Amino acid sequence: MLLAVATEVISTPKFDWHAFAPDLVLVVTMVVVLVADLLLPDREAWRTSSITALGLLGALIPIATLAHSGHERILFDGAYVVGHYALALKAFFILAAYITVLLSVDYIGEGDYYNGEFYFLLLVAVFGMSIMTGARDLITLFVALETISIPTFVLAAFRKHDRASNEAGVKYYLIGVLSSALMLYGFSLIYGVTGATKLSGPHSISEYLSQHGTEPLVAVAIFLSLVGFAFKVSAVPFHFWAPDTYEGAPTPVTAFLSVASKAGGFVALINIIYFGFLTGNAHSAANSWWPVLWVFAALSMTLGNLAALRQTNIVRMLAYSSVAQGGFMLVPFAAAGIAGADGPLEKANSAMGAVVVYLLIYGAMNLGAFAVVIAVARRTRSAEISSYDGLFQISPTLAVVMGVFLASLAGIPFFAGWFAKFVMFRSIIDAGTGWAIALGIIAAVNSVIAFFYYARPIRAMIFHEPTADDRTPIVIPQPLVAAIVLTTAVVVVVGIYPQLFARVGQLAF
Repeated sequence: MLLAVATEVISTPKFDWHAFAPDLVLVVTMVVVLVADLLLPDREAWRTSSITALGLLGALIPIATLAHSGHERILFDGAYVVGHYALALKAFFILAAYITVLLSVDYIGEGDYYNGEFYFLLLVAVFGMSIMTGARDLITLFVALETISIPTFVLAAFRKHDRASNEAGVKYYLIGVLSSALMLYGFSLIYGVTGATKLSGPHSISEYLSQHGTEPLVAVAIFLSLVGFAFKVSAVPFHFWAPDTYEGAPTPVTAFLSVASKAGGFVALINIIYFGFLTGNAHSAANSWWPVLWVFAALSMTLGNLAALRQTNIVRMLAYSSVAQGGFMLVPFAAAGIAGADGPLEKANSAMGAVVVYLLIYGAMNLGAFAVVIAVARRTRSAEISSYDGLFQISPTLAVVMGVFLASLAGIPFFAGWFAKFVMFRSIIDAGTGWAIALGIIAAVNSVIAFFYYARPIRAMIFHEPTADDRTPIVIPQPLVAAIVLTTAVVVVVGIYPQLFARVGQLAF
């Protein structure tokens, strides 16, 4: 009898293989890429990109079956959860990585790069992002975030003979280490006070805050954690690594950092803010964190846009644009805190859904813009805005597509970016307080400022004469064409029929 009791106590916990199927497909793909890179001759090294692309598409199959099953899967006593929110973001990260592979095939294949290592590091980062979506525990959250960060440190410096790329990798690494240290210190203080690492449920951080409120040391811990996340999402005043890193890294890596890696930081922020500091009765803690995010949002929008106005290099312009767009994405966080601090969570849920919708739309339009940057640079060997002079005369289709992406980033109807701005402003209106309205006014002013620098490349493409006599159309490789077509389709279709992404935001929370 004692043996039976002991066996029951130490029995192996149930492991849901279906819930982990997307992550397992990514792990298998990593191993296959490594082995293929070892065995394939140099002239066939490009095949690692095909294996990576197939593995990423294969990971979408279990995501579809999990979504079809329709129920939330809770594992490891609530430390890992797979539901609509996690599945939507897993699909987003995998598709963003797939687009990055399409951007990279010819760029990496034609340069002095190690093909296998590049795609392996990309897959490791995506694996970390996939795990991040379901993390409901501080330890899992931190490990997933570092699994994202460490490969991207290497990818940023992947042009090993280029001093600018080396500088980009070093800056990104140093700032990344500092942000991780601050965030981990904040996590350790949270654990020291609450005695829990789990974000929500029984014996969790959320339960402790609902019973004891926000003690001064917890407020300090939350602040340190948010500062760490601010580095990850390049929020002002912790953004100074982004422009140099984006400019120095290989352009496909820059696209990946500006979309998927940045989104990984935002997903981590959603997890800890929403599930740890807002759900249940923990919303009383909102007053300790929404002012911080309010300041980050206002500074990021304003300084990001003002700095972008001065740029002559389109990659640096898009880098500061990314800082400003991150500020716009922080607005619903502050609105959720303002709305959730004093009442029911319905408005806070809607605001968090707005963050998810904004992330999805931003990913499509920013990846598309970088795809065009890569295509134009194949001909001009330059990222200066002046190199876009007369592009409409040389390659009208490419100029129109770039105009679509820039107009979408500016929030002009009827491209997808207008709906991202719409859900952001709706979260402010739902919050309804003076602080929320003030942030909305700042966001509206910055939306107008953004028109000016997004319009500059459009003006150069249409109204300026080409700087070179050669007006032969730009030849674009097929994978790059596919990336441009896919992202353009998303930006146009969602702009006309935004319910496609609105439904995702509603299901997530």
